[in-house]
Amino acid sequence: MITTPSATGALVPSTTEGTVPGDVPGPGLVWDPHLAAVVGLVALVILGGVLVARNQLVGTTSLGSESEPRRDEEFMTDREWVCELVKENGGRMKQSKIVDSVDWSKAKVSRLLAELEEDEQVTKLRLGRENLVCLPGHEPTASKSPERPKNE
Repeated sequence: MITTPSATGALVPSTTEGTVPGDVPGPGLVWDPHLAAVVGLVALVILGGVLVARNQLVGTTSLGSESEPRRDEEFMTDREWVCELVKENGGRMKQSKIVDSVDWSKAKVSRLLAELEEDEQVTKLRLGRENLVCLPGHEPTASKSPERPKNE
């Protein structure tokens, strides 16, 4: 027998005879919207947990033949991202290739590189109509000025 709480809190047998507005008639079943809401919330929490666990698993496993560690770009600043990109390309990279590798405008890349050069984190060298961006110590030898011997 199914029971439902009465106005006083006592449990009384449920019937389908003489239904009250809002009740869903059925063979001895009473629809409780609060219970349905709780069941729905529990289902959402479980689904959310499964999705979070799946995403963490995908982030920690290697996919395909990638030997590089997965870079978490959403936690890197734009400046760090550009430096990492140049580092991954042997410490030197043409500015146009940087623009092609990121989803930013040419102006934004140029502005970031100017800031990085001002902070001496990169060097920009003019090669014809292009710029070569180098990390410190990765500049071509022809671009370095010869050291003069010190007078003793």
